[in-house]
Amino acid sequence: MLPELAPQPASSAPDSAASCRLLLVRHAKAVPKDQPLDDFDRPLSKRGRADAPRTGRWLAESRFEPDLMLGSPARRTRQTWQLAVPALEDPPPAVYDERLYNAAPSVLVAVLAERGRGLSSLVLVGHNPGLHELAAGLCGSGPPDLVERVKTGFPTSGVVVLDVPGGWEQLTPGSGTVAAFWSPAD
Repeated sequence: MLPELAPQPASSAPDSAASCRLLLVRHAKAVPKDQPLDDFDRPLSKRGRADAPRTGRWLAESRFEPDLMLGSPARRTRQTWQLAVPALEDPPPAVYDERLYNAAPSVLVAVLAERGRGLSSLVLVGHNPGLHELAAGLCGSGPPDLVERVKTGFPTSGVVVLDVPGGWEQLTPGSGTVAAFWSPAD
């Protein structure tokens, strides 16, 4: 299913030179936390291994073309991206940054500002609650149904696409416009 608002390819989006497009991807469903593994090493569950390629197909069909993928180095986030990326015609380079593992929104913003310099579109693959808190915090406008979905929750394998003005260094609460929201349940 394509996003509710027609996306623009990275070459023409966002609207101004100082704007950025942020694609937030929550990792796919992982095995339960009660497994005898360190949280960092939890792999994807059977459902997660099925949903992650669907996320990649949605990204490809939506024609969002990020310049870079930033991800948590946790096993489940790496597996999510590895299963999603084959659907992309021209996958972006991937950078796994240990600061993104279970990071708070303030850390996510700092990493985006640092790593996003000169780039117009980034995909960030990470974890809740930080990813959901970032999406809800940045979400200031957009179609009311999408804004409400973003504020309500962020399911595994879900994607929130936000257009933000002012560049990565200017990410502020409420500054983003929700361009799309997708989850495997759609």
